[in-house]
Amino acid sequence: MSGPIKNRYEFVLLFDVENGNPNGDPDMGNMPRVDPQTGHGIVTDVCLKRKIRDYVELVKGDVPGYDIYVKSGVVLNDQNKKAYEYVGIEPSNKKPKDSKLTRFMCDNFFDIRTFGAVMTTEVNCGQVRGPVQLNFARSVDPIFQQEVTVTRQAVTNVKDLEKGQTMGKKQIVPYALYRAEGYVSAHLALKTTGFSEEDLELFWEGLVNMFEHDHSASRGKLSARKLVIFKHDTALGCCQSHILFDKVKVERVSGDLPPRSFGDYRVNVVKDVPNGVEVFEKL
Repeated sequence: MSGPIKNRYEFVLLFDVENGNPNGDPDMGNMPRVDPQTGHGIVTDVCLKRKIRDYVELVKGDVPGYDIYVKSGVVLNDQNKKAYEYVGIEPSNKKPKDSKLTRFMCDNFFDIRTFGAVMTTEVNCGQVRGPVQLNFARSVDPIFQQEVTVTRQAVTNVKDLEKGQTMGKKQIVPYALYRAEGYVSAHLALKTTGFSEEDLELFWEGLVNMFEHDHSASRGKLSARKLVIFKHDTALGCCQSHILFDKVKVERVSGDLPPRSFGDYRVNVVKDVPNGVEVFEKL
């Protein structure tokens, strides 16, 4: 594995959903998340990171250095014990004095190396701030939350057998285009986790393909549509991130009709960027 990345990056990811629920809100009966003041849809950073973790686990499997720290069915204390076993000391809940513990976790878990982690559990491996950070994704237009009633022939218990069928609910968004923005810090990659060029390429690959292996009836048709990356020629960067984010403009062209496909939008990437910044598209 090569050394830590040497350049700062920002990126914009556009993805859409058709007849599905990209991120249900448990506080609202699992309806699609929405900004109550504007009606715009929301997908949390946690949701997107989960899909990237799942993709990396799928493509890397048991490859050393690419284990996933936060995943279903895993006890975090047991994950942390691996570092203590490697160093050869007894597990402790105190702040680790030996930096080898945190170093082991960064070297062996891709998601810690990428997003950072708070590992201050009963088996304490410290905490690290990851170089890759994502904002909440937000829909370009207000969304329409729809609850669809469905029927099923199978019943849960004998009492319902006489009914012949039972009713259920599905929560969907007929269509929405979401925009997520993110940052990659070369400074944090060097100072904390060792996030490398190979890790970066895998991360870009994950953003493009994370929906392709996560299809389900509830999520509907989720697709990554465009990934625009801004690369600075230095570790500290050449301009403020919002200047670059503003270079990606999304315009609706469907007129008064509600958008129902990616073709109802026009995406314009302005290539006139500040000196020292390179812009390229993965999608």
